[in-house]
Amino acid sequence: MTAGRFPTDVYARRLSAAAVAAADAGLAGLVITPGYDLRYLIGSRAQTFERLTALVLPADGDPTIVVPRLELAALKESAVPELGLAVRDWVDGDNPYALVLEALGGGTVKTAVTDSMPALHLLPLADVLGTVPVLATDVLRRLRMIKDSAEVDALRKAGAAIDRVHARVPDFLVPGRTEADVAADIAEAIVAEGHSEVAFIIVGSGPHGADPHHECSDRELRAGDLVVVDIGGPYEPGYNSDSTRTYSIGEPAPEVARRYAVLQRAQQAAVAAVRPGVTAEQVDAAARDVLAAEGLADAFVHRTGHGIGLSVHEEPYIVAGNSLPLEAGMAFSVEPGIYFPGEWGARIEDIVVVTDDGAEPVNTRPHELVVVPAGPGATA
Repeated sequence: MTAGRFPTDVYARRLSAAAVAAADAGLAGLVITPGYDLRYLIGSRAQTFERLTALVLPADGDPTIVVPRLELAALKESAVPELGLAVRDWVDGDNPYALVLEALGGGTVKTAVTDSMPALHLLPLADVLGTVPVLATDVLRRLRMIKDSAEVDALRKAGAAIDRVHARVPDFLVPGRTEADVAADIAEAIVAEGHSEVAFIIVGSGPHGADPHHECSDRELRAGDLVVVDIGGPYEPGYNSDSTRTYSIGEPAPEVARRYAVLQRAQQAAVAAVRPGVTAEQVDAAARDVLAAEGLADAFVHRTGHGIGLSVHEEPYIVAGNSLPLEAGMAFSVEPGIYFPGEWGARIEDIVVVTDDGAEPVNTRPHELVVVPAGPGATA
């Protein structure tokens, strides 16, 4: 594997599959500007600027990269040189959108564009094409949802790395320290354990744990707090980790422990429900039904999970109303939570990969409420 990306043959297969999908959709081709779709297809981490950079992928024909001459060097970090793709560079004063049309074969053509293409490029492209492009999301959705073996391996490595961070978290949870202090330690650990950067850190202590998207604050940790720690980041070649565990500073109150045990059963039930043919909403229901049976339905205020890969949040979404049948290779979070505003919250999250007959979690840290010593003489 080349640093920062997969072997070249992985991208060759993806380009071929995307061209077939475009043809099946009745499109002349795809136009992919910088973003996760471009990174998926050719391993490029190019950024979007006012000058157009785009992969032009005809449904029938050879791909072309349209790129400003001053950005040519950025292609060296992608799979473009090894793939032998045609490169059409341009300079200020040229019309790069005409180059796109030429690469698509000319004429008025039905084309799809990545959903991250800015209007700055979409509008002049539509003018040249003579028609407004559609989104490539439907064409690329299944390709990106079904992870290949290289992607699954990358997710396993990311999962193991974030597990190593969670193993260190109890040492950071000392009464008197602030959530921000803990978050700073976690950020350092995320990089130290192999991630290329930090994507997000949630340290929700006490009542802050009841806000699912709380980040961190200057609130000091106290004995008796439950602390929700939700963390993740990209691990080369850019596949993300995302795992939540809940910690208790000192022994939890009996009712807190009872409710947490129900949450643990709900998370286990959802993971156990994962297998090919089961729908996304059935996995969501598996978690929700356990909580509802114990009177905790109203405490679960979000979907059960989201897909993950190059993006932290992508399809499939594990939510009521999503009748998508699961397939082997799909990867997503299973993360039910319970939240009691003004009091406390808890969440348990693993990333799982759908296998031929079930699910493979890539996170293996214990799911029990992790009790951290409150310190000598500490009181709730």
